[in-house]
Amino acid sequence: MTADNTPSHRPANPNFSSGPCAKRPGYRVDTLDLSALGRSHRAAPGKSQLADVCSRTAELLELPEGYRVGVVPGSDTGAFEMAMWSLLGARPVEILAWESFGKGWVTDAVKQLKLPSLNVHEADYGELPSLENLDQDADIVFTWNGTTSGVCVPNGDWIPEDRAGLTLCDATSAVFAMDIPWHKIDVATFSWQKALGGEGGHGVIVLSPRAVERLESYTPSWPIPKIFRLTKGGKLIEGIFSGATINTPSMLCVADCLDALDWVAEVGGTRATQARTSENAAVIEAAVAERDWLNYLAKDPATRSTTSVCLTVDADPAAVKQMVSLLASEKAAFDIGAYRDAPAGLRIWCGPTVESDNLRALVPWLDWAYQRATQ
Repeated sequence: MTADNTPSHRPANPNFSSGPCAKRPGYRVDTLDLSALGRSHRAAPGKSQLADVCSRTAELLELPEGYRVGVVPGSDTGAFEMAMWSLLGARPVEILAWESFGKGWVTDAVKQLKLPSLNVHEADYGELPSLENLDQDADIVFTWNGTTSGVCVPNGDWIPEDRAGLTLCDATSAVFAMDIPWHKIDVATFSWQKALGGEGGHGVIVLSPRAVERLESYTPSWPIPKIFRLTKGGKLIEGIFSGATINTPSMLCVADCLDALDWVAEVGGTRATQARTSENAAVIEAAVAERDWLNYLAKDPATRSTTSVCLTVDADPAAVKQMVSLLASEKAAFDIGAYRDAPAGLRIWCGPTVESDNLRALVPWLDWAYQRATQ
């Protein structure tokens, strides 16, 4: 500390945004394989890189046999809406929502798709809807981790093995960071910009064999835009899952993603990135335990996110906003204000590309900013 209590040590990387998230440790753009740049993505080099993203993602996530991985447009949002538009309507739907993105899926289901048999389970920020007594004959739509509320499902125990309906899971801030029982998930979507620290604009969709069966046996009553179409002539478009994308991807983003996947493998795979995430979250947990002015937005410790850690501050919203501004001006933390629709507070990304030493260096700066914003 200096004489005026300003911390003397800053985080080496102050990027704690919840998306796009920090690049992997040691990242250098000049080490990317740029051999496909300037070429058609349908030429052999580009198609090969896209296919590698699909196969290596499946391998690192240890997906069950028969699961498919595809690169699709529109980040996680596009991927999840593709799943909703293509699969829902065959059965009743149970939809869970407790933060802004989940509530967006409710809007899609109610106002856009106008599903005739829909049961909505909503909870306020900081809470999780009850996972009991869901109709397992219905399709279930949910987020694994509420990025804007810091509330996640505690596990997959509530999803039965013998479910009749499909599970559609928005897993964008959970994949590579949380333990997901893939055999209980029929559709999962995510974007590279979260736990991989990749670039935005592209989404990933994971389909189980049950989801593929639905796609090939059911045709929705509503029109499906070309950018959402996963089937042709009643059959899955297999090319999407082997490097033939629906629309033109950024091959620079693809190269960046392959670099991130290489890093995941180098550090020990998904189990290692999950452990890094838990270690990071423990730093913030210790900081909260030592401060009476700092608390979790998530009420139940069992449902607290380890990636998008959302905190409340014992101060008025203007003071919290000032804290965020002070931290940015001092280059101690960038982009850690709560999501615009969420209660005022802090949101600190603790995913695997963040290093715990940087989080430990951040903690004294939180004290410093709080003191100045509330004095």
